[in-house]
Amino acid sequence: MSDTKDSGRVSTGLPRLDEMLGGGLLPGTLTVVYGATGIGKTHLGVTFAHAGETQEGRRGILFDMNGRGDSQQHRGYAKRLFGWQMEPWQYHPTSWDPALPEEDRVLAMSYCNEYTDTGKVTDFQEGRDGDRDFSWSWKAAHNQKFRHILPFFYFQFGLGCRRVVIDGVEPSGSGVESIQFHLFHEIYARAIHQDFDVSAAEILIPVWKYRDFIQKTAYQHHRIITMLLATTEENVLEDLVARRVTEGDPGALANTIILMGKKIESGKVSRVLHVAKHRGSTCSDELAEFRINKTGIEFLS
Repeated sequence: MSDTKDSGRVSTGLPRLDEMLGGGLLPGTLTVVYGATGIGKTHLGVTFAHAGETQEGRRGILFDMNGRGDSQQHRGYAKRLFGWQMEPWQYHPTSWDPALPEEDRVLAMSYCNEYTDTGKVTDFQEGRDGDRDFSWSWKAAHNQKFRHILPFFYFQFGLGCRRVVIDGVEPSGSGVESIQFHLFHEIYARAIHQDFDVSAAEILIPVWKYRDFIQKTAYQHHRIITMLLATTEENVLEDLVARRVTEGDPGALANTIILMGKKIESGKVSRVLHVAKHRGSTCSDELAEFRINKTGIEFLS
């Protein structure tokens, strides 16, 4: 692994990519990885999450927004590549006097796929154009789901997790129209970058009973780094570079953007990775060729 432990940078788990990023990612920032299905985004995300064990002493967590279960085989990749038994989140506290989950169980339950909505925001709204709002039935179901996912982030952060990977985001013609982008923005603001005591007050009731636990597990959310894996219709790198980031697309707010696509040259098709944006740091503008093998992502240059 690249020498990022004392540099203030966060390693991706891939020394070659860390080098392209001027030493790694910046703590507390958002990285968006764009690329077509099958290009290797999930491999990158799982590798990044696992790298937390070496750098922070705690692996990252994976939040899957795919509406078809774990179809991208996150848990399978984690086990095959790193021997990591990634178990699904199953702690659903009641609204009255919730029991604290066991620490070992929290550490094991590093995968969550509570959100399954895909499509356009308008698919979940009702009313006339110009006066539309989410339906009451959707709001009720969504609020219940959020009550389930907030503890996933809160307890994981409280036990030392500092990396979040969000996957399963499907192509969308416009960022502002995507229900998945809408839900991502909510998670990012209300669960990932929320003060620990505010999250605790929504989960641990009555607060006075859990005050010692809340203070013991306090964390600074501005140290948490998020990697969002977004699937695109564009497959060739040139098209990804030319792709416009629209309103509502998290790429507009991202500190770092990584593109993974195909390059066609001299009758040969290869996979390449490019750092398109890395605010607050030097970075390479090269196209780094890579392949996927049994051990994950391997750079060829």
